[in-house]
Amino acid sequence: MIRELGALTRRELLRLARNPQAIMTSLLLPILYLLLFGQAFDLGAAVSPQALLFLVRGAPTYFSYFAAGMAGFVAVTATLFIGANVIFDRLFGVLKRTSSTPAGASAIFGSRLLAGIIQPVGLAFLVLGLAVALGKLGLAGLVVTASLSVVGVGEIILAVLILSVMFASLFLAIGFTIEQPQTYFAAVNAINLPVLLTSAALFPWGLMPAWFRNVASFNPITMAVNVIRENLFSGATAYYPYDASVYLLGLTAWAAAIIVIAILLARRALAPKA
Repeated sequence: MIRELGALTRRELLRLARNPQAIMTSLLLPILYLLLFGQAFDLGAAVSPQALLFLVRGAPTYFSYFAAGMAGFVAVTATLFIGANVIFDRLFGVLKRTSSTPAGASAIFGSRLLAGIIQPVGLAFLVLGLAVALGKLGLAGLVVTASLSVVGVGEIILAVLILSVMFASLFLAIGFTIEQPQTYFAAVNAINLPVLLTSAALFPWGLMPAWFRNVASFNPITMAVNVIRENLFSGATAYYPYDASVYLLGLTAWAAAIIVIAILLARRALAPKA
């Protein structure tokens, strides 16, 4: 199992390394969001500093709030293509050849998951770095007002990693289950868009109606970006009901449930046909 998992993971990583265009394409959307939406909305010019802190939960600017949310946003959207790759591999016969090897279903699923989460996690931190760099160029940029500790950095990395693993597992399982690319993208968008739009990743928390805040509070993307914001912005914890560690626990519970469902779907899809 371990040997097969390692070999298949290396193969998936090599395929990713040989396709840098895919990474650049995945970066285009977050770059456009940061340059267009992030720069266009200046809540600080419309409200008082005290009101702004409430609207964006302690972030120094709306762009800083937005940039932290974009890290969670891209960690989810970049996982969409993990399942799509499975469908294309099935169409070209790659999956059939892999399934005929001694590698079991767990190794096939696990290798694609391990290789697949590298890109979403990497993109999330590239977005944060780009948001900081924009501020150095005279544009609105990510302003980190907290003194980041080793524990804080670890919590941010863990939040992004758990979020990526959760959605990568789900979309990967859907990719093993569905055979047509059109059906796959319709299915994942039916999941992806509602989850993103009912989170606090991009929309100002203080502008949400009470019922929407209740929905967003239980959203796994909201939990992940709450961890990021609490660690990036000093004083932000006063605007959150729980510590970052509590949000990590909630995110872990979400991930555990989704991963179990994903494994069951993948095992059923990869089981030998009678």
